[in-house]
Amino acid sequence: MSAAPDGGAAPSIGLATATALVVGNMVGSGLFLLPSSLAPFGAASALGWIISTIGALLLAAVFARLGQLRPALSGGPYAFAHAAFGDGIGFLVAWCYWISIWSAVPAIAIAFTGYAGSLVPALTATPLRAAGCSVLVLWLCTVFNISGLRTAGGVQLVTTLVKVGALVAFAIVGLAWFGGDANAAPRPFNPSGQSLLGVAMTTSALTLWAFLGLESATVPAGAVRDPARTVPRATLVGTAIAIVVTIGACSAVMRLVPPESLATSGAPFVDAVRLLLGDAAGRVVALVAAITCLGTLNGWVMMLGQLPLAVARDGLFPPLFAQQDANGTPRSGLLFGAVLSSVLVGANYSASLVHLFTWAILLSTAASLLPFLICAAALMRIERGRPWMLAVAAFALVYAAYALVGTGAEALTWGAALLAAGLPLYLWQRRRQ
Repeated sequence: MSAAPDGGAAPSIGLATATALVVGNMVGSGLFLLPSSLAPFGAASALGWIISTIGALLLAAVFARLGQLRPALSGGPYAFAHAAFGDGIGFLVAWCYWISIWSAVPAIAIAFTGYAGSLVPALTATPLRAAGCSVLVLWLCTVFNISGLRTAGGVQLVTTLVKVGALVAFAIVGLAWFGGDANAAPRPFNPSGQSLLGVAMTTSALTLWAFLGLESATVPAGAVRDPARTVPRATLVGTAIAIVVTIGACSAVMRLVPPESLATSGAPFVDAVRLLLGDAAGRVVALVAAITCLGTLNGWVMMLGQLPLAVARDGLFPPLFAQQDANGTPRSGLLFGAVLSSVLVGANYSASLVHLFTWAILLSTAASLLPFLICAAALMRIERGRPWMLAVAAFALVYAAYALVGTGAEALTWGAALLAAGLPLYLWQRRRQ
Protein backbone atom coordinates (compact mmCIF):
# COMPACT_ATOMS: atom_id res chain seq x y z
CA MET A 1 0.00 0.00 0.00
CA SER A 2 1.21 3.51 -0.75
CA ALA A 3 2.09 5.70 2.17
CA ALA A 4 0.82 9.16 2.83
CA PRO A 5 2.68 11.75 0.89
CA ASP A 6 3.79 13.67 3.90
CA GLY A 7 5.11 10.73 5.80
CA GLY A 8 2.41 10.29 8.42
CA ALA A 9 1.89 13.99 9.15
CA ALA A 10 -1.65 15.23 9.74
CA PRO A 11 -3.57 15.50 6.44
CA SER A 12 -3.38 19.10 5.25
CA ILE A 13 -5.67 19.13 2.17
CA GLY A 14 -9.40 19.76 2.61
CA LEU A 15 -12.30 19.80 0.14
CA ALA A 16 -11.71 23.40 -1.02
CA THR A 17 -8.00 22.85 -1.70
CA ALA A 18 -8.58 19.44 -3.33
CA THR A 19 -11.24 20.93 -5.62
CA ALA A 20 -8.91 23.85 -6.38
CA LEU A 21 -6.20 21.34 -7.29
CA VAL A 22 -8.54 19.68 -9.81
CA VAL A 23 -9.87 22.94 -11.27
CA GLY A 24 -6.44 24.57 -11.19
CA ASN A 25 -4.74 21.69 -12.98
CA MET A 26 -7.50 21.48 -15.59
CA VAL A 27 -8.11 25.19 -16.23
CA GLY A 28 -4.76 26.62 -17.21
CA SER A 29 -2.43 26.44 -20.15
CA GLY A 30 -4.80 24.13 -22.01
CA LEU A 31 -7.33 26.91 -21.95
CA PHE A 32 -5.04 29.87 -22.55
CA LEU A 33 -3.32 28.65 -25.74
CA LEU A 34 -5.78 26.01 -26.95
CA PRO A 35 -7.83 28.42 -29.13
CA SER A 36 -4.71 28.94 -31.25
CA SER A 37 -4.22 25.19 -31.70
CA LEU A 38 -7.91 24.76 -32.66
CA ALA A 39 -8.07 27.75 -35.02
CA PRO A 40 -7.29 25.76 -38.23
CA PHE A 41 -10.43 23.64 -37.63
CA GLY A 42 -12.89 26.51 -37.15
CA ALA A 43 -16.36 25.73 -35.81
CA ALA A 44 -15.83 22.05 -36.62
CA SER A 45 -13.70 21.90 -33.45
CA ALA A 46 -17.03 21.75 -31.58
CA LEU A 47 -17.04 18.04 -32.47
CA GLY A 48 -13.90 17.61 -30.41
CA TRP A 49 -15.37 19.52 -27.47
CA ILE A 50 -18.48 17.32 -27.43
CA ILE A 51 -16.49 14.08 -27.52
CA SER A 52 -13.90 15.15 -24.96
CA THR A 53 -16.57 16.50 -22.58
CA ILE A 54 -18.38 13.16 -22.57
CA GLY A 55 -15.08 11.35 -22.17
CA ALA A 56 -13.91 13.61 -19.34
CA LEU A 57 -17.14 13.08 -17.41
CA LEU A 58 -16.81 9.30 -17.83
CA LEU A 59 -13.21 9.38 -16.64
CA ALA A 60 -14.08 11.65 -13.72
CA ALA A 61 -16.74 9.15 -12.63
CA VAL A 62 -14.16 6.35 -12.84
CA PHE A 63 -11.64 8.20 -10.66
CA ALA A 64 -14.31 9.34 -8.20
CA ARG A 65 -15.41 5.73 -7.70
CA LEU A 66 -11.84 4.45 -7.44
CA GLY A 67 -11.23 7.16 -4.83
CA GLN A 68 -14.15 5.77 -2.82
CA LEU A 69 -13.06 2.16 -3.14
CA ARG A 70 -9.38 2.79 -2.38
CA PRO A 71 -9.33 6.05 -0.37
CA ALA A 72 -6.03 5.43 1.43
CA LEU A 73 -3.94 5.10 -1.72
CA SER A 74 -1.71 7.97 -2.89
CA GLY A 75 -0.41 8.04 -6.44
CA GLY A 76 -3.64 8.42 -8.43
CA PRO A 77 -3.76 6.25 -11.58
CA TYR A 78 -0.64 4.33 -10.54
CA ALA A 79 -2.08 3.37 -7.15
CA PHE A 80 -5.33 2.05 -8.62
CA ALA A 81 -3.59 0.09 -11.39
CA HIS A 82 -1.10 -1.37 -8.90
CA ALA A 83 -3.89 -2.44 -6.54
CA ALA A 84 -5.84 -4.11 -9.34
CA PHE A 85 -3.10 -5.67 -11.49
CA GLY A 86 0.14 -5.83 -9.49
CA ASP A 87 3.69 -4.59 -9.99
CA GLY A 88 4.14 -4.93 -13.76
CA ILE A 89 1.04 -3.02 -14.83
CA GLY A 90 1.50 -0.67 -11.88
CA PHE A 91 4.97 0.30 -13.09
CA LEU A 92 3.72 0.73 -16.67
CA VAL A 93 1.03 3.15 -15.53
CA ALA A 94 3.38 4.99 -13.16
CA TRP A 95 5.99 5.45 -15.86
CA CYS A 96 3.46 6.67 -18.47
CA TYR A 97 1.76 9.00 -16.01
CA TRP A 98 5.08 10.40 -14.83
CA ILE A 99 6.03 11.10 -18.47
CA SER A 100 2.70 12.84 -18.98
CA ILE A 101 3.37 15.10 -15.99
CA TRP A 102 6.88 16.23 -16.82
CA SER A 103 5.94 16.70 -20.49
CA ALA A 104 2.87 18.74 -19.45
CA VAL A 105 4.91 21.08 -17.25
CA PRO A 106 6.83 22.63 -20.20
CA ALA A 107 3.57 23.29 -22.08
CA ILE A 108 2.17 25.12 -19.06
CA ALA A 109 5.37 27.11 -18.59
CA ILE A 110 5.28 28.02 -22.29
CA ALA A 111 1.71 29.29 -21.93
CA PHE A 112 2.83 31.46 -19.01
CA THR A 113 5.65 32.83 -21.15
CA GLY A 114 3.29 33.69 -24.01
CA TYR A 115 1.16 35.87 -21.75
CA ALA A 116 4.08 37.35 -19.83
CA GLY A 117 5.59 38.26 -23.19
CA SER A 118 2.51 40.25 -24.14
CA LEU A 119 3.18 42.38 -21.04
CA VAL A 120 6.97 42.52 -21.40
CA PRO A 121 7.80 41.86 -25.07
CA ALA A 122 11.51 41.54 -24.30
CA LEU A 123 10.80 38.20 -22.59
CA THR A 124 9.82 36.59 -25.90
CA ALA A 125 11.85 38.71 -28.31
CA THR A 126 13.90 35.63 -29.27
CA PRO A 127 13.22 31.88 -28.94
CA LEU A 128 16.12 31.62 -26.49
CA ARG A 129 14.65 34.27 -24.19
CA ALA A 130 11.23 32.62 -24.33
CA ALA A 131 12.76 29.27 -23.39
CA GLY A 132 14.72 30.88 -20.56
CA CYS A 133 11.57 32.53 -19.16
CA SER A 134 9.71 29.19 -19.31
CA VAL A 135 12.49 27.39 -17.44
CA LEU A 136 12.72 30.16 -14.84
CA VAL A 137 9.02 30.06 -13.92
CA LEU A 138 9.13 26.25 -13.85
CA TRP A 139 11.84 26.40 -11.20
CA LEU A 140 9.97 29.10 -9.26
CA CYS A 141 7.05 26.69 -8.81
CA THR A 142 9.50 23.96 -7.82
CA VAL A 143 10.67 26.23 -5.00
CA PHE A 144 7.03 26.77 -3.90
CA ASN A 145 6.54 23.02 -3.65
CA ILE A 146 9.83 22.37 -1.89
CA SER A 147 8.49 24.68 0.83
CA GLY A 148 5.80 22.07 1.62
CA LEU A 149 2.26 20.98 0.69
CA ARG A 150 0.61 23.68 2.79
CA THR A 151 2.41 26.48 0.95
CA ALA A 152 1.80 24.90 -2.46
CA GLY A 153 -1.88 24.30 -1.60
CA GLY A 154 -2.35 27.93 -0.56
CA VAL A 155 -0.88 29.16 -3.85
CA GLN A 156 -3.17 26.78 -5.70
CA LEU A 157 -6.35 27.93 -3.93
CA VAL A 158 -5.72 31.65 -4.44
CA THR A 159 -4.73 31.40 -8.11
CA THR A 160 -7.70 29.14 -8.88
CA LEU A 161 -10.19 31.61 -7.38
CA VAL A 162 -8.66 34.42 -9.46
CA LYS A 163 -8.73 32.47 -12.71
CA VAL A 164 -12.26 31.05 -12.41
CA GLY A 165 -13.78 34.44 -11.55
CA ALA A 166 -12.00 36.21 -14.40
CA LEU A 167 -12.77 33.53 -16.99
CA VAL A 168 -16.46 33.29 -16.12
CA ALA A 169 -16.79 37.06 -16.55
CA PHE A 170 -14.90 36.96 -19.86
CA ALA A 171 -16.97 34.06 -21.23
CA ILE A 172 -20.25 35.83 -20.45
CA VAL A 173 -19.14 39.10 -22.07
CA GLY A 174 -17.48 37.45 -25.08
CA LEU A 175 -20.36 35.15 -25.93
CA ALA A 176 -22.91 37.97 -25.53
CA TRP A 177 -20.94 40.42 -27.71
CA PHE A 178 -22.82 41.62 -30.78
CA GLY A 179 -20.11 43.78 -32.32
CA GLY A 180 -17.92 43.01 -35.31
CA ASP A 181 -18.01 43.67 -39.01
CA ALA A 182 -21.49 42.95 -40.32
CA ASN A 183 -20.15 42.81 -43.89
CA ALA A 184 -17.42 40.27 -43.17
CA ALA A 185 -17.61 36.99 -45.06
CA PRO A 186 -19.00 34.10 -43.03
CA ARG A 187 -16.35 31.82 -41.59
CA PRO A 188 -16.22 28.29 -43.06
CA PHE A 189 -17.37 25.52 -40.75
CA ASN A 190 -14.34 23.33 -41.47
CA PRO A 191 -11.47 25.33 -43.01
CA SER A 192 -8.94 22.53 -42.39
CA GLY A 193 -9.97 20.50 -45.45
CA GLN A 194 -9.91 17.27 -43.42
CA SER A 195 -12.85 14.94 -43.24
CA LEU A 196 -15.17 15.50 -40.28
CA LEU A 197 -14.04 12.16 -38.84
CA GLY A 198 -10.42 13.28 -39.02
CA VAL A 199 -11.28 16.64 -37.47
CA ALA A 200 -13.21 14.94 -34.67
CA MET A 201 -10.26 12.67 -33.83
CA THR A 202 -7.64 15.42 -33.91
CA THR A 203 -9.65 18.05 -32.04
CA SER A 204 -10.89 15.60 -29.41
CA ALA A 205 -7.23 14.81 -28.62
CA LEU A 206 -6.36 18.51 -28.43
CA THR A 207 -9.40 19.45 -26.34
CA LEU A 208 -8.85 16.54 -23.97
CA TRP A 209 -5.64 18.29 -22.95
CA ALA A 210 -7.82 21.03 -21.45
CA PHE A 211 -9.44 18.38 -19.22
CA LEU A 212 -6.31 16.54 -18.13
CA GLY A 213 -5.90 16.91 -14.40
CA LEU A 214 -9.36 15.58 -13.53
CA GLU A 215 -7.60 12.82 -11.56
CA SER A 216 -5.46 15.30 -9.58
CA ALA A 217 -7.24 14.91 -6.22
CA THR A 218 -6.43 11.18 -6.19
CA VAL A 219 -2.65 11.68 -6.41
CA PRO A 220 -2.01 13.19 -2.93
CA ALA A 221 -4.89 11.18 -1.35
CA GLY A 222 -2.82 10.30 1.73
CA ALA A 223 -2.57 14.02 2.56
CA VAL A 224 -6.34 14.62 2.09
CA ARG A 225 -8.70 14.84 5.05
CA ASP A 226 -11.45 12.17 4.90
CA PRO A 227 -10.35 10.99 1.43
CA ALA A 228 -13.26 8.55 0.94
CA ARG A 229 -15.62 11.54 0.78
CA THR A 230 -13.34 14.42 -0.19
CA VAL A 231 -11.57 12.89 -3.20
CA PRO A 232 -14.75 11.82 -5.11
CA ARG A 233 -16.47 15.13 -4.41
CA ALA A 234 -13.45 17.19 -5.44
CA THR A 235 -13.05 15.11 -8.61
CA LEU A 236 -16.65 15.44 -9.79
CA VAL A 237 -17.25 19.06 -8.74
CA GLY A 238 -13.86 20.22 -9.99
CA THR A 239 -14.31 18.51 -13.36
CA ALA A 240 -17.77 20.01 -13.87
CA ILE A 241 -16.54 23.54 -13.05
CA ALA A 242 -13.53 23.18 -15.33
CA ILE A 243 -15.60 21.91 -18.29
CA VAL A 244 -18.07 24.82 -18.15
CA VAL A 245 -15.39 27.48 -17.72
CA THR A 246 -13.07 26.04 -20.39
CA ILE A 247 -15.63 25.58 -23.15
CA GLY A 248 -17.25 28.95 -22.50
CA ALA A 249 -14.00 30.90 -22.49
CA CYS A 250 -12.47 29.12 -25.52
CA SER A 251 -15.66 29.58 -27.52
CA ALA A 252 -15.65 33.29 -26.73
CA VAL A 253 -12.06 33.66 -27.98
CA MET A 254 -12.75 31.79 -31.21
CA ARG A 255 -15.82 33.95 -31.79
CA LEU A 256 -13.95 37.23 -31.28
CA VAL A 257 -10.53 36.74 -32.93
CA PRO A 258 -10.22 36.26 -36.72
CA PRO A 259 -8.98 32.72 -37.53
CA GLU A 260 -5.93 33.91 -39.46
CA SER A 261 -4.73 35.91 -36.42
CA LEU A 262 -5.73 33.28 -33.90
CA ALA A 263 -3.69 30.49 -35.52
CA THR A 264 -0.40 32.29 -34.78
CA SER A 265 -1.30 34.08 -31.55
CA GLY A 266 0.82 33.37 -28.48
CA ALA A 267 -1.76 35.08 -26.24
CA PRO A 268 -5.22 34.61 -27.78
CA PHE A 269 -7.16 35.80 -24.73
CA VAL A 270 -5.29 39.09 -24.75
CA ASP A 271 -6.11 39.55 -28.45
CA ALA A 272 -9.78 38.84 -27.77
CA VAL A 273 -10.06 41.33 -24.90
CA ARG A 274 -8.21 44.01 -26.88
CA LEU A 275 -10.88 43.73 -29.54
CA LEU A 276 -13.56 44.15 -26.89
CA LEU A 277 -12.13 46.74 -24.52
CA GLY A 278 -8.83 48.07 -25.87
CA ASP A 279 -5.13 47.68 -25.11
CA ALA A 280 -5.32 48.57 -21.41
CA ALA A 281 -7.84 45.81 -20.73
CA GLY A 282 -5.70 43.44 -22.77
CA ARG A 283 -2.76 44.06 -20.47
CA VAL A 284 -4.91 43.35 -17.41
CA VAL A 285 -6.05 40.06 -18.96
CA ALA A 286 -2.46 39.16 -19.80
CA LEU A 287 -1.56 39.64 -16.14
CA VAL A 288 -4.50 37.51 -14.95
CA ALA A 289 -3.70 34.82 -17.52
CA ALA A 290 -0.06 34.72 -16.44
CA ILE A 291 -1.07 34.39 -12.77
CA THR A 292 -3.50 31.59 -13.54
CA CYS A 293 -0.95 29.73 -15.67
CA LEU A 294 1.38 30.05 -12.70
CA GLY A 295 -1.26 28.40 -10.50
CA THR A 296 -1.70 25.55 -12.98
CA LEU A 297 2.03 25.08 -13.21
CA ASN A 298 2.28 24.98 -9.42
CA GLY A 299 -0.31 22.18 -9.25
CA TRP A 300 1.40 20.06 -11.89
CA VAL A 301 4.81 20.54 -10.27
CA MET A 302 3.25 19.26 -7.04
CA MET A 303 2.37 16.07 -8.93
CA LEU A 304 5.99 15.76 -10.09
CA GLY A 305 6.96 14.98 -6.50
CA GLN A 306 3.90 13.14 -5.20
CA LEU A 307 3.67 10.44 -7.88
CA PRO A 308 7.29 9.18 -7.71
CA LEU A 309 7.01 9.25 -3.91
CA ALA A 310 4.12 6.80 -3.91
CA VAL A 311 5.74 4.55 -6.55
CA ALA A 312 9.11 4.48 -4.80
CA ARG A 313 7.49 3.45 -1.52
CA ASP A 314 6.10 0.41 -3.31
CA GLY A 315 9.63 -0.42 -4.50
CA LEU A 316 9.03 0.27 -8.20
CA PHE A 317 11.03 3.52 -8.44
CA PRO A 318 14.52 4.03 -6.95
CA PRO A 319 14.55 4.67 -3.17
CA LEU A 320 15.83 8.20 -3.79
CA PHE A 321 12.30 9.25 -4.76
CA ALA A 322 10.85 8.00 -1.45
CA GLN A 323 12.99 10.38 0.63
CA GLN A 324 11.36 13.42 2.24
CA ASP A 325 12.84 16.45 3.93
CA ALA A 326 11.81 18.04 7.24
CA ASN A 327 8.75 19.62 5.58
CA GLY A 328 7.53 16.23 4.36
CA THR A 329 8.45 17.28 0.81
CA PRO A 330 9.68 14.73 -1.79
CA ARG A 331 12.53 17.02 -2.81
CA SER A 332 14.32 14.51 -5.05
CA GLY A 333 11.25 13.82 -7.21
CA LEU A 334 10.57 17.53 -7.58
CA LEU A 335 14.14 18.36 -8.58
CA PHE A 336 14.52 15.43 -10.97
CA GLY A 337 11.20 16.14 -12.67
CA ALA A 338 12.04 19.84 -13.00
CA VAL A 339 15.33 18.94 -14.70
CA LEU A 340 13.56 16.68 -17.22
CA SER A 341 10.97 19.37 -17.97
CA SER A 342 13.70 21.96 -18.44
CA VAL A 343 15.53 19.67 -20.88
CA LEU A 344 12.33 19.24 -22.90
CA VAL A 345 11.96 23.04 -23.19
CA GLY A 346 15.61 23.43 -24.17
CA ALA A 347 15.49 20.67 -26.76
CA ASN A 348 12.72 22.45 -28.68
CA TYR A 349 13.38 26.11 -27.92
CA SER A 350 13.73 27.11 -31.58
CA ALA A 351 10.09 26.22 -32.38
CA SER A 352 7.32 28.82 -32.22
CA LEU A 353 5.39 28.98 -28.97
CA VAL A 354 2.18 27.67 -30.55
CA HIS A 355 3.94 24.81 -32.36
CA LEU A 356 5.91 23.79 -29.25
CA PHE A 357 2.78 23.99 -27.10
CA THR A 358 0.79 21.81 -29.52
CA TRP A 359 3.57 19.21 -29.71
CA ALA A 360 3.94 19.07 -25.91
CA ILE A 361 0.22 18.70 -25.22
CA LEU A 362 -0.18 15.86 -27.71
CA LEU A 363 2.78 14.02 -26.13
CA SER A 364 1.40 14.57 -22.62
CA THR A 365 -2.10 13.53 -23.67
CA ALA A 366 -0.84 10.33 -25.31
CA ALA A 367 1.16 9.46 -22.18
CA SER A 368 -1.92 10.08 -19.96
CA LEU A 369 -4.41 8.05 -21.95
CA LEU A 370 -2.85 4.62 -21.40
CA PRO A 371 -3.03 5.07 -17.59
CA PHE A 372 -6.62 6.28 -17.95
CA LEU A 373 -7.50 3.22 -20.04
CA ILE A 374 -5.94 0.87 -17.48
CA CYS A 375 -7.70 2.64 -14.59
CA ALA A 376 -11.04 2.08 -16.31
CA ALA A 377 -10.10 -1.61 -16.56
CA ALA A 378 -9.07 -1.55 -12.89
CA LEU A 379 -12.51 -0.31 -11.86
CA MET A 380 -14.12 -3.08 -13.92
CA ARG A 381 -12.00 -5.56 -11.97
CA ILE A 382 -12.56 -4.30 -8.42
CA GLU A 383 -16.13 -2.90 -8.61
CA ARG A 384 -18.57 -4.98 -6.60
CA GLY A 385 -21.32 -2.78 -5.18
CA ARG A 386 -22.57 -0.77 -8.18
CA PRO A 387 -23.07 -2.85 -11.35
CA TRP A 388 -23.94 0.24 -13.42
CA MET A 389 -20.42 1.55 -12.78
CA LEU A 390 -19.14 -1.33 -14.87
CA ALA A 391 -20.88 0.19 -17.90
CA VAL A 392 -19.41 3.62 -17.08
CA ALA A 393 -15.95 2.08 -16.82
CA ALA A 394 -16.39 0.21 -20.12
CA PHE A 395 -17.40 3.40 -21.97
CA ALA A 396 -14.48 5.28 -20.38
CA LEU A 397 -12.11 2.55 -21.56
CA VAL A 398 -13.41 2.76 -25.13
CA TYR A 399 -13.13 6.56 -25.07
CA ALA A 400 -9.53 6.45 -23.80
CA ALA A 401 -8.58 4.02 -26.59
CA TYR A 402 -10.26 6.26 -29.21
CA ALA A 403 -8.53 9.40 -27.91
CA LEU A 404 -5.17 7.63 -27.77
CA VAL A 405 -5.37 6.91 -31.51
CA GLY A 406 -6.41 10.52 -32.12
CA THR A 407 -3.16 11.94 -30.70
CA GLY A 408 -1.46 11.01 -33.99
CA ALA A 409 1.55 9.05 -35.15
CA GLU A 410 4.22 11.49 -33.92
CA ALA A 411 2.94 11.63 -30.35
CA LEU A 412 2.40 7.87 -30.26
CA THR A 413 5.93 7.25 -31.55
CA TRP A 414 7.47 9.53 -28.93
CA GLY A 415 5.29 7.95 -26.25
CA ALA A 416 6.30 4.43 -27.27
CA ALA A 417 9.99 5.37 -27.24
CA LEU A 418 9.74 6.93 -23.78
CA LEU A 419 7.76 3.93 -22.53
CA ALA A 420 10.45 1.56 -23.79
CA ALA A 421 13.05 3.65 -21.97
CA GLY A 422 11.42 2.68 -18.67
CA LEU A 423 11.84 -1.07 -19.17
CA PRO A 424 15.50 -1.21 -18.01
CA LEU A 425 14.55 0.66 -14.83
CA TYR A 426 11.78 -1.82 -14.06
CA LEU A 427 14.05 -4.82 -14.65
CA TRP A 428 16.77 -3.25 -12.50
CA GLN A 429 14.32 -2.59 -9.64
CA ARG A 430 13.03 -6.16 -9.82
CA ARG A 431 16.58 -7.49 -9.72
CA ARG A 432 17.42 -5.33 -6.68
CA GLN A 433 14.44 -6.77 -4.84
